[in-house]
Amino acid sequence: MLTARHTLIYVMLMTLVVVASNILVQYPLHATLAGVNLADILTWGAFTYPVAFLITDLTNRQFGPKAARKVVFAGFVVGVALSFYTAQPRIAIASGSAYLAGQLLDISVFNRLRRMAWWRAPLFGSLIGSMLDTAMFFSFAFAPLFVFFGPNEPFAIDWAPILGVFQTSAPRWISWAIGDFTVKMTVGLVMLLPYGALMNVLKPMQPVRAA
Repeated sequence: MLTARHTLIYVMLMTLVVVASNILVQYPLHATLAGVNLADILTWGAFTYPVAFLITDLTNRQFGPKAARKVVFAGFVVGVALSFYTAQPRIAIASGSAYLAGQLLDISVFNRLRRMAWWRAPLFGSLIGSMLDTAMFFSFAFAPLFVFFGPNEPFAIDWAPILGVFQTSAPRWISWAIGDFTVKMTVGLVMLLPYGALMNVLKPMQPVRAA
């Protein structure tokens, strides 16, 4: 049973991740790697946001999909509300929409795969959820098509070589999206380590049925 104490812990963790990511996504990673300007590829938010999928998956494993959705919705309300004070309104809208869609998809995929090999549910749930999250967030936050959410960011829509290495150019936010998803896939694999370590501690508290 998901108690008030468990809910508070998971919601606080989720809120911390969402707010931190909303702040960090506004800061490109100003560094070079093998001659590649990483500012054309990555923001700092790509390294923190995948932790949200770990929190959701652990909640889902221990308490089931209904409880996980409660934590996701609570994290959505608190996280988005605080994000309007810590980030630009357009970033907050994009983050909230992408977060909700990506996390709910993760829960659905996780629940379908939970009885397979232990790593399948968290890995595929987070990767598929991250794919939707990345597409929605970067489109809503930076694509000129969604300017009605807020003003465009000049640096984001300036054209640059894709991933900083290809001859073909595109707005920087597209390279950010590609780089972001690449990092999320990598971090998703790394998150299997804490998930595997905690799965024997956070055991399901009751039989879980599809929901």
